[in-house]
Amino acid sequence: MNKKTAIIIGAGPAGLTAAYELIRKSDIKPIIFEMSDKYVGGISRTVNYKGNRIDIGGHRFFSKSDKIMDWWKEILPLQGQPSDDDLIAKREIPLSNAANAPDPKIQDKVMLVRKRLSRIFFLRKFFDYPVSLSAQTIKNLGIVRIIKIGFSYMRVKIFPIRKEENLEDFFINRFGRELYKTFFKDYTEKVWGVECNKISAEWGAQRIKGLSIKKTLAHAIKSIFHKNSDLQQKGVETSLIGQFMYPKYGPGQLWEEVARIIKEKGGEIHMGKKVIQVNLKGNNVSEIKIKDIKTGETANITGDYFFSTMPVKELIRAIPEKVDKEVRNVSDGLCYRDFITVGLLVKKMKNKTPGDIPPDNWIYIQERDVRVGRLQIFNNWSPYLVKDFKNNVWMGLEYFCNEGDDLWSKPDNEFIEFAIEELDKIDMIKKEDVIDSTIIRIPKTYPSYFGTYEDFHKIRSFTDKIENLFLIGRNGMHKYNNQDHSMLTAMTAVDNILNGRTDKNNIWDINVEKKYHEKK
Repeated sequence: MNKKTAIIIGAGPAGLTAAYELIRKSDIKPIIFEMSDKYVGGISRTVNYKGNRIDIGGHRFFSKSDKIMDWWKEILPLQGQPSDDDLIAKREIPLSNAANAPDPKIQDKVMLVRKRLSRIFFLRKFFDYPVSLSAQTIKNLGIVRIIKIGFSYMRVKIFPIRKEENLEDFFINRFGRELYKTFFKDYTEKVWGVECNKISAEWGAQRIKGLSIKKTLAHAIKSIFHKNSDLQQKGVETSLIGQFMYPKYGPGQLWEEVARIIKEKGGEIHMGKKVIQVNLKGNNVSEIKIKDIKTGETANITGDYFFSTMPVKELIRAIPEKVDKEVRNVSDGLCYRDFITVGLLVKKMKNKTPGDIPPDNWIYIQERDVRVGRLQIFNNWSPYLVKDFKNNVWMGLEYFCNEGDDLWSKPDNEFIEFAIEELDKIDMIKKEDVIDSTIIRIPKTYPSYFGTYEDFHKIRSFTDKIENLFLIGRNGMHKYNNQDHSMLTAMTAVDNILNGRTDKNNIWDINVEKKYHEKK
């Protein structure tokens, strides 16, 4: 009767990690309320379409944190035998030598080791990602453009932009103006829908903080003489990693297993429940009001601790009192970028025979005459995502948009036809080779670093004073976190509770470069 409870809003990676950690480390009972009535895992879920599985946005299971890597392998053990496509490709990968390490050909609860390859498609040619100074790059760009890129880079090293005001400054300081204009400007603006000089430099500091031409070249030279087969890949920048772990049936498989364990150990997960009100009493959350999305029924829920992974904008709107007008204005001005995936099943890719496909996980489509941003080839993430991986290619065409714009508002059948036309236009497929298709729309996928984001510290100052409320995860903190960083925010919040730590700085410090803390 006296057992404490933690109310967790959202069953994505952060929310599920918080619940799992509470069960593992304490006697605090986690109770999760998830708005979706179908899926756990947030955008890290896996959608099963007629036996072909979609990983929304693509999720590499790789982290610089040993704690996270071990956590994942605790849920899904590392493969002990080659997968079907490993055998076909005669690919050597690091295998677990544990006595009961699973065989992915016959067992489902298994973490695969995958080779990582992403490339840029630009000028109807393939470039390395990150861009390298290879013979192919020089041939693709031409010697004149290469010389301009080189002089531009040397100039910015001698005369750097002293104060990085925005993302454009960040890119130019690391790559030079010419390389920025060639490979970063158009694609970044396709992703975010605004110019780079309107986006905070903090996005670059968080997402590609360690990447530079110097490190890319050093990594390329080192790779010639030393192949890093270590799964941890210590000392390798995240953008340069060569392999990663991946659940047999996609990211959703891991989070579904975590949810199963939580419920088995006494936690609760309630699906189809939307939080519509958050009530405060003094400096604490006293209760939340939830609404059943099917019946419309509401209920008030009390608890001792509250974790929020819901979008910050919606959280502030749900608090009916004690919110300064200035804080509400900042919250209302926060922006998000929405996301559409078109799943496309084709007989083959253009100029490729069945079973012969590009080796990429992702292809970044930088062509200006199409709006598709990235192309996933699910066969290369895991052969088990594809019902017939030997004879078909299962792809995800990724579009970045804003809810309500022309892309978002396009009817499903028209959008799918539009996507097929675009892929045919850039010579990736032939329209007549399309077998089947589906479409998925995900609102508020990417918290944006523009709008009123520069004043986000005002929201943080307000929420940090609510003693039993912990903002965690990507949307919960309005930070473009990878799933491992979202998990670390949850783990840190749980540890703070158990250790009696009241300030929340260590949660916000996760995945932020030190100099940007100093700047703020």
